[in-house]
Amino acid sequence: MKRKYIPDLTRQMSQCEANYVRIMKLLPDLDNCDEREFQVSWPEHSAYLRLKVDERFKYTSTVLVSHRYETNSPWLESPGLVVRLYHDASVAEVICMQRRKQLSGAYPYPNPNMHLPDEKLQLNEYLGEWLSECLRYGHLMEIVFSG
Repeated sequence: MKRKYIPDLTRQMSQCEANYVRIMKLLPDLDNCDEREFQVSWPEHSAYLRLKVDERFKYTSTVLVSHRYETNSPWLESPGLVVRLYHDASVAEVICMQRRKQLSGAYPYPNPNMHLPDEKLQLNEYLGEWLSECLRYGHLMEIVFSG
């Protein structure tokens, strides 16, 4: 008998806490900066990571995270992530992908939309990998958008 997926909340919260720290390192002036783009370069290619502040409130902020490769492929679109920052708890959580409804913490499998049982955790880990690469290899582009 197949067992039901049970989210690992410790792992999920650890990932969200680490992502919050990473975002705050990339956007230390979150209250004054609306958008920032980084070029991430590896020996074989480059990519661009954009962080755009969509909403600001006292205890939360919403950041849109997108990336593109130097040579965009017309058939493969990179997922844009909507990330909610909870400043009182110091966590950053992927709440949905752009143009999709909010993610659930766990999904039964199979399901009509073919979400993976741990899709939310995987997206938070994906965000963490991009933010880590940006901190390690990224260079701030000269254009800084502010409001």
